[in-house]
Amino acid sequence: MNALQQDHDFLQRAIDLAQQNVEKGGQPFGAVLVKDSTILADGVNDVYIDCDPTAHAEIQALRHAGHTHGTPKFDGTTMYASGKPCAMCMSAMIMAGVSRVVYAAGDDMGEPYGWSTLALYERMQAPFGEQGVQVEYLRNESKLNAYKAWKKRHVL
Repeated sequence: MNALQQDHDFLQRAIDLAQQNVEKGGQPFGAVLVKDSTILADGVNDVYIDCDPTAHAEIQALRHAGHTHGTPKFDGTTMYASGKPCAMCMSAMIMAGVSRVVYAAGDDMGEPYGWSTLALYERMQAPFGEQGVQVEYLRNESKLNAYKAWKKRHVL
């Protein structure tokens, strides 16, 4: 199977997951995490089902992959997403080392149905502390103990 056909097949799986999720009461998003033509994990948007605002399909796929494979790092993987990933999901994928994202529906397709990432991406462009959430920095030196304990357990 050529690479383009593989992309279409995995993307269709993400779309199928999204459709199935709608049928069970969830939001219309699915994601599939793949490495070397092998599915590591998949996920659907469980925000309403789990009452968890972070339970987006891509993050759920990363969570399932982490639990299944015993690692938070997924370098060299591709995430297939039924819709354009939001800023939170992109951040999670970057932190996890995902190398590539392929998605089926952009903001142009989702916006008429209330699904656009544009406002969130624009908001995240503002400097830290100016994104609409009050942020206060209250320095506390005792936090250094946790950093020191981490460093002692994990050679850097």
